[in-house]
Amino acid sequence: MQQQQTYIITKAKPADASALVAIWEDSVRATHPFVAEEDVLFFKELIVGDKVFERMPVYVLRGADGEIAGFMAANDGMLDMLFLAPAHIGKGGGRMLMEYALKHLGVSRVDVNEQNADALAFYRHFGFEVTARSPVDGFGKPYPILHMALRA
Repeated sequence: MQQQQTYIITKAKPADASALVAIWEDSVRATHPFVAEEDVLFFKELIVGDKVFERMPVYVLRGADGEIAGFMAANDGMLDMLFLAPAHIGKGGGRMLMEYALKHLGVSRVDVNEQNADALAFYRHFGFEVTARSPVDGFGKPYPILHMALRA
């Protein structure tokens, strides 16, 4: 087990956007080896082009050094994203973000790539169960999505 670290959660600022894109990309490359390179670039361009991080409420996880270690975003009970910088995976930051999302943001649903066994186990640990499956992602790409909700 890796050493736990001290983190704080704050709302992202517009100036954090480029750091968030970099963490997203590094995290996807480290945790989603099943995603083709052209699709990583497709999704990155979407995130940057649509200014996703500037137009939605994002919560950042900062380490003791003030650097962003990860982030999440939720809307209307749905956890839209939760990503950690690879160096921070397994150090308690994901748990801290998830607990914050459950307690303060009313999260009760999440979608996860079926091929991402670690993420599936992570959400199951917090009481989520699979309620449905889509054979492709929201863009029609060949990444099956598991729709999860908190157990009643």
